[in-house]
Amino acid sequence: MILGFQIGFLDIGLKDIFDILLVTILLSQVYKLMRGSVAIKVFVGFLFLYLIYLVVNALQMELLSTILGQFMGVGVLAAIILFQQEIRKFLLLVGKTGFSEEGSWWKNVKFWTQNGRTQRANITPITEAVKSLAGSSTGALIVISADSPLKFYAESGDAMDSIVSKRLLMAIFNKYSPLHDGAVIIYKNRIVAARCILPVTERDDIPAQYGLRHRAGLGMSENTESFIIAVSEETGQISSMQNGVVSHNISSQELRKQINTYLHEPKDAKKETEKKEADKEVEATSEKVGTELA
Repeated sequence: MILGFQIGFLDIGLKDIFDILLVTILLSQVYKLMRGSVAIKVFVGFLFLYLIYLVVNALQMELLSTILGQFMGVGVLAAIILFQQEIRKFLLLVGKTGFSEEGSWWKNVKFWTQNGRTQRANITPITEAVKSLAGSSTGALIVISADSPLKFYAESGDAMDSIVSKRLLMAIFNKYSPLHDGAVIIYKNRIVAARCILPVTERDDIPAQYGLRHRAGLGMSENTESFIIAVSEETGQISSMQNGVVSHNISSQELRKQINTYLHEPKDAKKETEKKEADKEVEATSEKVGTELA
């Protein structure tokens, strides 16, 4: 053991520390790449199952170890199938060797040392731009992300990295602009990219009046934890989408309220609010049934 120490029966050497550090950096980069998408949940579940397999194998529980071992035998192939897009993006990221770019491991270290402090978002330019676009029946698709720059989808469009402003959003979605066809991605008060391609939903219960713009926004809300705004080019109506749920024909005031809730309300508080609303609906239904029976 060179330049190491001992913890119980474990001998920790310099090579082991370096090995752990490399794995930590690798996992942090994978997490950053998948953050904000459904793939991160699948990845965490797969990683948790693998840790259980290691524990079971160490305890020499032969039957359970054999069963999990068979699953892990095809686990690599299953991971390649499940994460084919993520693996491709990860290899592209490694090929760029972006250690000095935004999103590198050093940026992650700075993030954790700052305790994850984030600047409060200024949503006024967004709501004012959406209101003006709706008034002129100009089609628009805006993606707002609270915890990820959504690099998967940003790289499909044109990078901008610009401060959000009403005039800039209106200029992007002007029908004569080369950037109007596609979505704008906003993260931390900045327009990350424009003319981005979003995944289209595969649901069959979509109303006929929803066009490709709304279907792409709904698909994005199903695949990520972002907040999507769509302005209809035919009717000028504003729709918002989150977690696969559509709020159709909302006002600019209601849009502002929804964005504020998404960006600034803690996730636990959101879940508690949704639970209370669900409980109220159940109580109202029970009272209605009781009244009808009486």
